[in-house]
Amino acid sequence: MSTGPAAPNAIVVRPGTMVVLVGSSGCGKSTFAARHFAPSQVLSSDQMRALVADDPDDQTATEAAFELLHTALALRLARRRTTVVDATNVEGWARGRLLAVARRVGRPALAIVLALPLETCLSRNAARADARPAAAIRRQHRWMADSLLTLPDEGFERVCVLGTEEVVAAVEVVSAPHASKYPEGTAARPGGARPPTRYRNA
Repeated sequence: MSTGPAAPNAIVVRPGTMVVLVGSSGCGKSTFAARHFAPSQVLSSDQMRALVADDPDDQTATEAAFELLHTALALRLARRRTTVVDATNVEGWARGRLLAVARRVGRPALAIVLALPLETCLSRNAARADARPAAAIRRQHRWMADSLLTLPDEGFERVCVLGTEEVVAAVEVVSAPHASKYPEGTAARPGGARPPTRYRNA
């Protein structure tokens, strides 16, 4: 995460924020997380499945993996450590469980939606060694699109929607204490994306 002055295409993150990445498989969530955050800040559902089952693709370990993820999330947020949740998070009930953790320890929550076109996600997924079924990608993408209607009312402090590969590549994530150009609780509009929207913290 950058600690310099915020650029016009910046997403400003206050310290101790829960950052929830939202998007179908193949949209680039893990790449985005690795680019903008330290490895210790990222909790990945695949990583948690690997920890409990030695296989990041073992879907039978998903329930245990998320139990571990939620525990780690609560411990980090209680210490006011910025924490990124790298999972599809395309279903409202899943985001609701994450928001409940953040509320319990009194930390703000930010959603970053990687709303890339379905064709892009399918193409990227097909090129992966561990490709998911195309039907699953289509279903996740539809749920992601539906989520854009409900996210404003779920309790996130802000929702930032990145709609193209160009916007995702250009956006900068900035730590708030060094982002004097932007007051806490705001985000600049990445060119070409839907405007990142501010919502009060629930």
